[in-house]
Amino acid sequence: MKNIHHYKNKNYVNNIFDNVYENYDLMNDIMSFGAHRLWKQEFVRGIDINSNDIIVDMASGTGDISNLILKKNKNQKIYRIEPNLNMLKYNILKFEKTFNQVQHICSYAEKIPLENKVADIYTISFGLRNISNINDALNEAFRILKKGGGFYCLEFYKVTKPVFNNLYKLYSKTIPILGKILNQNSDPYEYLVKSIEDFDTQNEIKGKLIKAGFKNVSFKNIFGGIASIHYAWKLND
Repeated sequence: MKNIHHYKNKNYVNNIFDNVYENYDLMNDIMSFGAHRLWKQEFVRGIDINSNDIIVDMASGTGDISNLILKKNKNQKIYRIEPNLNMLKYNILKFEKTFNQVQHICSYAEKIPLENKVADIYTISFGLRNISNINDALNEAFRILKKGGGFYCLEFYKVTKPVFNNLYKLYSKTIPILGKILNQNSDPYEYLVKSIEDFDTQNEIKGKLIKAGFKNVSFKNIFGGIASIHYAWKLND
């Protein structure tokens, strides 16, 4: 497969997810040894949510983060935003039958069709590295957040600890093979492995958040740095 930077465009990434939306959670199981479900629970537990908060769940995928938030409060106001229409529609009936405060929007992170200062919380889970222009996306997150609003991001990263790094590199080579067996298509899995290898470091994302205007920016690593959670706040307009 060619270098990921040749493919870091909206159409290519959209086509990737058109091929896997029905098995997206299985893909994350393969990428994380099944641990992504526990990481998402930890991620949501770390978000201080009030019942009247308005939440933007960016790159919502199959809606895992929205579902976990709604378990705390079934009336939580959520904008569930996903750039891939098939992914967005896949679980939409499940939400509409149970939760009437969830709005579903098909949109890219770089240009969100919401007004300024509308959200109290912005979440993005395993979606940041798939965005074509991360700086634009972070600027948009800053724009739509109210003063005092929080930015929360869960993402895969290159492993830096030698023991974990060597083990994960060996495992990564098997991921496209597993994808071929389970989904009859290895390309999306090759893309995802490459997207992690070519992605920014945690500190580089921290720097981009600061550049976008966020304050009190930090992150914590999970499972030896295979994934990390970023925290940032909009303290000024």
